[in-house]
Amino acid sequence: MTAPLLSLYRRFSRWPAGNWLFSRAVCFKAPYFASISPLITVLEPGRCEGVIRQRRRISNHIGTVHAIAMCNLAELVGGVMVDASLPADMRWIPKGMEVKYQAKALGVLTAVASPEIPIVSAAAGYDLPVLVRVTDSKGVEVFQARIAMWVSPKKA
Repeated sequence: MTAPLLSLYRRFSRWPAGNWLFSRAVCFKAPYFASISPLITVLEPGRCEGVIRQRRRISNHIGTVHAIAMCNLAELVGGVMVDASLPADMRWIPKGMEVKYQAKALGVLTAVASPEIPIVSAAAGYDLPVLVRVTDSKGVEVFQARIAMWVSPKKA
């Protein structure tokens, strides 16, 4: 069975501006993500891609994309990927995130999230590490995050 979020994405992505509408819907459900004006461009089981573009409101004092804006993007694509990939009987929550700032983040940034182990249904909760890589328009990796997701059965 397809996850409800993935079904919604597939329905919206067929329309003109469908990815934009889907991204706005996600931000409506989780309003803090709207602060970076993200665009989800790819969503499939085990993979989510999202884009932000540098603007003044997410820039820091040295003129690059602020570290916390990239953390926000990483948590967004990681969470959307997990939500769209989980079996219907499971739920998730982020437990922590380790980040690496690798280069100056300028311009359009693309984040790609993928699980480091298979996502499965289980009788007990388990740790799911999710890797998020953020690259600039030249393909240079500027940021990396490893998000610790806690996946557990839904309560009856």
